[in-house]
Amino acid sequence: MELTNKVIAVTGGARGLGYAMALRLGKQGAHIALLDMNPEALDQAVSQLSAEGIDAQAFVVNVAEEASVTQAFADIAQRMGPISGCVNNAGITQDALLVKAKEGQVEKRMSLEAWQNVINVNLTGVFVCGREAATQMIEAGHEGVIVNISSISRAGNMGQSNYAAAKAGVHALTVTWSQELARYGIRTGTVAPGFVATEMTAAMRPDMLERISSSVPLKRLGEPDNIAQSVAFILENDYFTGRVIECDGGLRL
Repeated sequence: MELTNKVIAVTGGARGLGYAMALRLGKQGAHIALLDMNPEALDQAVSQLSAEGIDAQAFVVNVAEEASVTQAFADIAQRMGPISGCVNNAGITQDALLVKAKEGQVEKRMSLEAWQNVINVNLTGVFVCGREAATQMIEAGHEGVIVNISSISRAGNMGQSNYAAAKAGVHALTVTWSQELARYGIRTGTVAPGFVATEMTAAMRPDMLERISSSVPLKRLGEPDNIAQSVAFILENDYFTGRVIECDGGLRL
């Protein structure tokens, strides 16, 4: 898909990976609909993108709430026109071991609230946004692409039962939708990042950061734009659908 003048929605787009995706896609000529929960961060991101000559507009949304998503996508269509691309990037973590025991006694367990919070944002949010995106593309009568952001943790990761399950489910949605939506000219794809240099990793202790970096075959963290490049490839390559790009520096071989 040629990106010039196409409306691309990016969830979790106000900072981090989402902002990097918006920046790259915008520089390639796309009109960017930034979706995020934080109005102040959204305004700042739009201002920064505008300074780069990118057409971007802000939409406040909670992807875990169906009504909020439905309204946001309706607002995008009204203000910018129907979308041609949707990048489901919004996500959270609430890490905990399933159970933590000492001397045969369980002291802590992952709470149901922590489980549901992550599933609601990272999996249900992808479902609702993907459904709204597909609906809009079909009713507009044009081709489209849905890109879901997973993680190398989709293979399982200690302390992340909720996150790993959600990210595995995200790619299952990608595969399922590729089969269901191809008849309408809609393609899908997943990007599974490894460790990436973001605000979150920058806040880690230097020794922890070094340990993480040394575990990667390329011996460094990825840059947000590396993930954005993968997203752009899926959007632009008209014969790519239902597959995953693992952009992790070779960590999960």
